[in-house]
Amino acid sequence: MNNYFSKKKGKIYIISGKLKRQKISLINTPNIKPTTNRIRETLFNWLERHIKNARCLDCFSGSGALGIEAISRHAAFVTSLEINKKTAYKLTKNVKKLNISNMNVIHTDTFHWLKKRRKPYDIIFVDPPYKKQLIKKTLNLLEDRKWLKEDSLVYIEKEKKHSLVMPKNWILYKKKNTRKIEFYLYIFKSKNI
Repeated sequence: MNNYFSKKKGKIYIISGKLKRQKISLINTPNIKPTTNRIRETLFNWLERHIKNARCLDCFSGSGALGIEAISRHAAFVTSLEINKKTAYKLTKNVKKLNISNMNVIHTDTFHWLKKRRKPYDIIFVDPPYKKQLIKKTLNLLEDRKWLKEDSLVYIEKEKKHSLVMPKNWILYKKKNTRKIEFYLYIFKSKNI
């Protein structure tokens, strides 16, 4: 583990931006696997030109590290979806403690929520629990229910051992991996291009 996440202490730290070094407290649950410092740093370097004033959706929020990091780096708004009631409550407490007013934490099932239609997002984070293979279903709902607009960016994090098959109209922008994890940033293009 790196110095931005201590499982023992149950806290992670924001890497950069207006909330740099602020702590996010975690509840003690095996289902939360915060994106590591190294991966978050790489991801937000990729997003540097895109994050300011972006509307972001975090589909499987967990600790909320991705959404809070986005807010710290001047995203306009973040919608955080979390199915676990205790985790959603803890994230809501962290958001209040950090005086974040432009992040909405919703205790919900991501798939149920995505079946509705609302305004598309600029950046979407898809980092579900690894062993459940939820990525394909999530991406299908994002596209079918028009959560994506032309050039929306979609971050995907998964275990290496699971394959990822993307539609041809999704353009790979960036890709990197660690020993066990692969993470990607895709640009969504409508099929009629």
